[in-house]
Amino acid sequence: MPKSPRDRTPADLLGDELMAERASALGRLGRGLEQALADLKAHDAAAPVAAGDPAGADARRRERRMLIDAAAHALWLLMVQRESCGLRDARALMRDYGVPAEVQSRAGAVLTPPPTERPRRRRGPW
Repeated sequence: MPKSPRDRTPADLLGDELMAERASALGRLGRGLEQALADLKAHDAAAPVAAGDPAGADARRRERRMLIDAAAHALWLLMVQRESCGLRDARALMRDYGVPAEVQSRAGAVLTPPPTERPRRRRGPW
């Protein structure tokens, strides 16, 4: 039976806040994975590079590798968060989000977050 608001201890309130933050983090990380997978899918659907342009083909391959790494990193973050919440069935995650095998195989293997387009903010006067 749930406690009335007056009978709740500070520990109960903190537990509720932590649970809400876990749920929020799951949603945020899930949206991040969805966006990374959408970016990869959009890249793959784009028009191919002309056959006589090896530099363009190399650039597309590099860009695709970066997108795969970004999706793998997003997948890894979501998997870790889900496990911390007690959700340990990764097969359901892969199926529900439609994660390609090449992204699955890189999850956890990407040691640093992929580079982003956003400039980093400097802290302090130096």
